[in-house]
Amino acid sequence: MSRIVVLVAHPQMQHSRVTRALMAAAGRAECDIQVVDLYALYPDYLIDVAAEQARVATAQLVVWLHPIHWYSMPPLMKLWLDEVFAFGWAYGPGGDALRGKSLWLVTSTGGTDDAYRPDGHNRYFFDAFLHPYEQTAALCGMKWMPPLVLHGAHRINENALAAHTALWAERLSTWPAWPELADIEDTPDCAVPGDARPPNAPALAD
Repeated sequence: MSRIVVLVAHPQMQHSRVTRALMAAAGRAECDIQVVDLYALYPDYLIDVAAEQARVATAQLVVWLHPIHWYSMPPLMKLWLDEVFAFGWAYGPGGDALRGKSLWLVTSTGGTDDAYRPDGHNRYFFDAFLHPYEQTAALCGMKWMPPLVLHGAHRINENALAAHTALWAERLSTWPAWPELADIEDTPDCAVPGDARPPNAPALAD
């Protein structure tokens, strides 16, 4: 297993410029890394939960690489999260498999940076849409890394894309020697009580 696992989720990879370029660069990175194209691996959406849990359990850095779809993650990435980060494994009583690992979101948006402002058509700064990601990390005892975000992906020129791709590759090859990590606050304690759900309740029951 690899020290860094990059989970890539793009439902139309053949039409992607940014995600495809970043995925290719990760595959060339000179570090202990595994790159997984979820849509290629699970075209039927039937996720091998045991295999995915084993994959991330031995990693130190888990990377989610995907474009933003409707202010969130693509559907297969969400299904992966629902099934792999299970109660009693990723969080809740006995759910310590991910504790102490790092979670890094690397993403892109079609909208420009100006679109993610109170006076833009998305109404909020982009950070406002990241709270579910950050809380997911906290609930699992993971360290939330500063996201790498590229806005205006539909309009980016080749030089800017090459520069962004180079930055991504450099970050992968130098992790965890990132200067800003010294300023990251400790993960808050979000322990889930043992009676949070009835015994034998289905994983997604509410």
